[in-house]
Amino acid sequence: ALAAGDRPLAMADRAELLRRLCVALERPGVDGVLGTPDVIEDLLLLGVLDDKVVIGSMNRGGLVGASFEIDDRFTAYDAPSIAERGLDGGKMLLRIDDEDPATARTLESCAHAVTGLARHGLMAMVEPFISRRDGGRVRNVLTPEAMTRAVAIASGLGASSAHTWLKVPVVDEMERVMAASTLPALLLGGEVTDDRDAAPANWRKALALPSVMGIVAGRTLLYPPGDDVAAAVDAAVEVMP
Repeated sequence: ALAAGDRPLAMADRAELLRRLCVALERPGVDGVLGTPDVIEDLLLLGVLDDKVVIGSMNRGGLVGASFEIDDRFTAYDAPSIAERGLDGGKMLLRIDDEDPATARTLESCAHAVTGLARHGLMAMVEPFISRRDGGRVRNVLTPEAMTRAVAIASGLGASSAHTWLKVPVVDEMERVMAASTLPALLLGGEVTDDRDAAPANWRKALALPSVMGIVAGRTLLYPPGDDVAAAVDAAVEVMP
């Protein structure tokens, strides 16, 4: 995925992406970064990951727009490589489409990844959605009912949930959604919009829930309206309890 808001190739310039990441990582209150191996290794070479939490992105095979999008293969980090490199955990995307048989393979793969990370005592960050195809495109269903089901499914993956965290969008009735699990959760950023105050307002309300521990916001902060990365990051930090 290279788009941010109405810019279809916003993230295609790697040097510019790295510059924005460096700006974000330097802001007070930013604990770390989540990324694929190529991004993490670039940031490591730039020397900006000292004393930071680093989470490796694991399944990247479900390319946006591809016929095999739901069959989200683990083509980046795996649990052994995350442990060997001294990272703090791994993140996986889990899109559940009841009409697509490939969902079963992705569920199984995510379960194995959760188990593998737990054996190393490392965080497994699961980002679950109920999804469906609409005009050939995979879309996530962001209703309270759909997210409640997604959270419940993700919570039961793997041989242990002792190190599992959830990464969830802010939707209506978040208190009901988060009541579906006792696992700690982080809020994702959502789509980039022209309303720079919308995301912080939604985060503030959700962060009041007992299991919500923080924010993992990518392009929402890296490509905000007006392109002031530092201000966008500071606004996100400001809503943290």
